[in-house]
Amino acid sequence: MKENIFDSFIDKAKNSGKTIVLPEGEDERALECAVKATKLNIAKIVLLGDEKLKAKLEPGVREKITIINPKTSPDCEKFAQKYFELRQHKGVTIDQAKAVVKENMTFAVMMVYFKMADGIVAGVRLKTADVLRPALQIIKCKEGITKASSIMLLSVPKEATIETKDSVVGFADCSVIINPEAEDLASIALASAKTMKTLAGVEPKVALLSYSTQASETKDESILKIKQALNLVKAKDKKLAIDGEIQADAAVSSFVSKIKCKKDVLKGQTNVFVFPDLNSANISYKLVARFSGAVAVGPIIQGLNAPVNDLSRGATSKEMLLTIAITVLQASV
Repeated sequence: MKENIFDSFIDKAKNSGKTIVLPEGEDERALECAVKATKLNIAKIVLLGDEKLKAKLEPGVREKITIINPKTSPDCEKFAQKYFELRQHKGVTIDQAKAVVKENMTFAVMMVYFKMADGIVAGVRLKTADVLRPALQIIKCKEGITKASSIMLLSVPKEATIETKDSVVGFADCSVIINPEAEDLASIALASAKTMKTLAGVEPKVALLSYSTQASETKDESILKIKQALNLVKAKDKKLAIDGEIQADAAVSSFVSKIKCKKDVLKGQTNVFVFPDLNSANISYKLVARFSGAVAVGPIIQGLNAPVNDLSRGATSKEMLLTIAITVLQASV
């Protein structure tokens, strides 16, 4: 395995000039991470919270970090008006808009909407739903993407018996779409392929995983859904190396692939694994990480018009720093 594969993300993000908002500015991990990101010149950091936070930052750094209190910011007026315009069809009143934009996460999303910031990293205090909801409502998904999704990146240990020559692989979707339809699986595959190429710098080879491999005659709806997803992906990206439905062993072993696959597209070199549902994806990445010692990074949210990444509430400041770097790289594409 390439040593410190994820550290390279931090190196790539340096001197980006991008602005990243941390809505949970009053969390000690956010404060610590803001200092580290500033010292490493990964991004211009905006902390949301009380202005008194400035006193907690060390001299020489505090002047470079912006602190905004959404409850008193003069930007709330224009944020509220735009939020009302965008959400009035859902029954939102102007008074409700004025109240909601003073919430840290919504304020951060409005900053990105108005291009006052390039991305958001949150989740050390907020639940995933509370991070993603305003992002989906305001920032929305990119054209051609039916739903936002996520990918976990896992380092490939030296002892791994899979055949990919890459030092990192992706598992998707591990945290957002519970039971994806064919269109969703296609979106997950396309977004994950792009994430793998832009972040890890490797050519994506995508497997749409299943319990069967290229079953020619089947009435199983779960298999037909994957076949439909494959056709949708091929229609949108004819050059992408992708196969499905395919079993996991055929996806990672050229020997098994030759036996089971009519067309040996992936040749056992898969580096992006798209699972049929969230259950199988989440369970698999956690088991693989525990059994193999692989380092897992994510979930990385993909498919939005601007990057918004969700952290585990147990995330360390180091994990937050890495997520900021990833968000910068997403915003730089």
